[in-house]
Amino acid sequence: MASNSATKFQELLQSQIRNELTAAQQYLAIAVWFDGQDLPQLARHFYRQSLEERNHAMMIVQYLLDNDIHVAIPGVGEVRNEFAAVREPVALAVEQERSVTEEIVALARAARDEGDYVGEQFLQWFLKEQVEEISSMTTLLHTVDRAKDNVFHIEDFLAREVASAQNVDPTSPAVAGGRI
Repeated sequence: MASNSATKFQELLQSQIRNELTAAQQYLAIAVWFDGQDLPQLARHFYRQSLEERNHAMMIVQYLLDNDIHVAIPGVGEVRNEFAAVREPVALAVEQERSVTEEIVALARAARDEGDYVGEQFLQWFLKEQVEEISSMTTLLHTVDRAKDNVFHIEDFLAREVASAQNVDPTSPAVAGGRI
């Protein structure tokens, strides 16, 4: 399947690797900020999110490798490291997930427009994943809003509700180099 010219879908996949790695770095920056605020559950949650985004990038890498398409690992975009309050990084995470959803939809549209049914099928898992990601981040933002200034309510929520729900989806695509 190796060819001299990449399709629009393949070019968008290459760009999505950068988007996913940038998201991983942004979540890492958020986790470190929460760690610095002595909020271990929020920090743990975002450290996990960072690894998940990294794994998403590596799923795309594996797909490209499996299809004999050259992969170039890009640099990442700028990330925000400073926040005034707990709500800011969580709201940023919600917006980031919405942006990633738009990117995945554009990828699926490109695959469909090009008649790349294998590529379109590959993206189905990502579309399902984005519904879950937006839902969970929105729930966390609502919890932050309801907790107001009592961050320990947020910490309790994450320890009780989210930490116990960390399972690997057996239908997820393979991760280049293995899942971490």
